[in-house]
Amino acid sequence: MSEPIARIADATVGYSRRTPILHDVSLEIGAGEAVGLIGETGSGKTTIARTLLGLTSVISGTVTVGGHDLAGLRGRALRGFRRQGVVQYVFQDPQRSLDPDLPVSDSVAEGLDVRGRMPADQRARRIADALTLVGLDPALARRVPGDLSGGQRQRIALARALVLEPQLLILDEPVSALDAANRVHVLDLLRLSSVERGFAQLFISHDLGSVAGVTDRLAVVYHGRIVEQGATTELIARPRHPYTRLLVESAPTLETAGADRERRAALRAEVAAGLD
Repeated sequence: MSEPIARIADATVGYSRRTPILHDVSLEIGAGEAVGLIGETGSGKTTIARTLLGLTSVISGTVTVGGHDLAGLRGRALRGFRRQGVVQYVFQDPQRSLDPDLPVSDSVAEGLDVRGRMPADQRARRIADALTLVGLDPALARRVPGDLSGGQRQRIALARALVLEPQLLILDEPVSALDAANRVHVLDLLRLSSVERGFAQLFISHDLGSVAGVTDRLAVVYHGRIVEQGATTELIARPRHPYTRLLVESAPTLETAGADRERRAALRAEVAAGLD
């Protein structure tokens, strides 16, 4: 079995050693695999993502991405890891993540420019290839984000990440701001691109329903810990932790829309009590 692209093993993480946010977290993501990270606001999902980007302190345990031991990287070595683009992050709101004054070409090439200078013709070719990969006309490179639709802007954000040929793509609610048609289109692009290029995907969401159909595995985050993880279909069919059961019961599907409110209230009480 090949080495996973990303591995967090028994890691306690925080922004200082005195204030840990994640406790004994373990998670692996393999090449071509899509993993969903599910939990409420403040549960620790974003901190896990920042840990994989090398933006938080590893107090104990290990964190490796693309063969790099992030817990041991400091200073210039850590900056070098970030410039390589091994991990790329796609934000929820493309309107805010793209500079409104930059043409699409410069937005897509930002990471390339940070990594180092390259001949203008090679840079233009990489931009055109990235836009084509996400289903956009390379002629859009001359336009600014304000001239484009929300779906086009989100695909530009994806192109900006994919142009660096990352090994791990972190997606923070990547389609929540899109209409249904664009949502399906962007998710299909991600799936096809992952198959073609072999990169791993980590979807961050508070909504189980939004990632259930696009992930191979799910990890449930609650109060700074991963309380349950497993194959998506198995975890949804047979959730073990009370918080996971609450998420499944609350998912807005035809099967659960009319679920017993008292049952959900009991689950909330069980979660609040901190039962395992």
